[in-house]
Amino acid sequence: MSAPVFVVAPEALHGDRVMLSGPEGRHAVSVRRLRVGEEIMLTDGAGRGAYGTVAAVEGKDHLDVVVIGMRTEPEPAPRITVVQALPKGDRGELAVETMTETGVDAIVPWSASRCITQWRGERGAKSLAKWRATAREAGKQARRLRFPEVAEPVTTHQVAELLSGAAFGAVLHEAGSEPLASAPLPASGDIVLVIGPEGGVALDELDAFAAVGAKPYRLGPSVLRTSTAGVAATAVLLARTGRWG
Repeated sequence: MSAPVFVVAPEALHGDRVMLSGPEGRHAVSVRRLRVGEEIMLTDGAGRGAYGTVAAVEGKDHLDVVVIGMRTEPEPAPRITVVQALPKGDRGELAVETMTETGVDAIVPWSASRCITQWRGERGAKSLAKWRATAREAGKQARRLRFPEVAEPVTTHQVAELLSGAAFGAVLHEAGSEPLASAPLPASGDIVLVIGPEGGVALDELDAFAAVGAKPYRLGPSVLRTSTAGVAATAVLLARTGRWG
């Protein structure tokens, strides 16, 4: 059985002993019921991790960990960002969870014109917090040392700006004349992929993205839901760029 993963502050990953406390410590002690001698993995979620064993358990939320080894995960190249149109219901969390487990590096919520769901005010803040919490938990589940960033929601104009600065920008669309599986990909820099809403990317949005060099590409013969298209496309890109090599 693999050692469970817990998140600590970056400054905690120094020396040969680490104290795990707070919500993560409570989960380790009271939920996972870790005991002295069991293996554990700690990460700051930004590329650094420590492997060790539980040396002591104190109360309901404190673990003393003896560090056996450290590991650093390098910055990904190329970096993969998925611009995800806001799906209905809890499908947004599903998209974030599966893309995180697959290996995406950043997720950008997009309020596309055809999105039924719109993030406004307190509801929007809660939804963003859910996406970020989902990415964190999925990163732990996938044993990642570097969790994906979940950005603030963006407008179509901001998506176009993001695409204009990318080494490769694309829109996943059923009308794309070329498959993503044969698109020319860079060895470094940023890959930015746009996933539209259930109703599809509007023509004016496609025009805005094409104006900055982001062409539409198709994924395959079938049409995927917006909540599953991102994970499928991420898998294609990770395999083609050699990051899954």
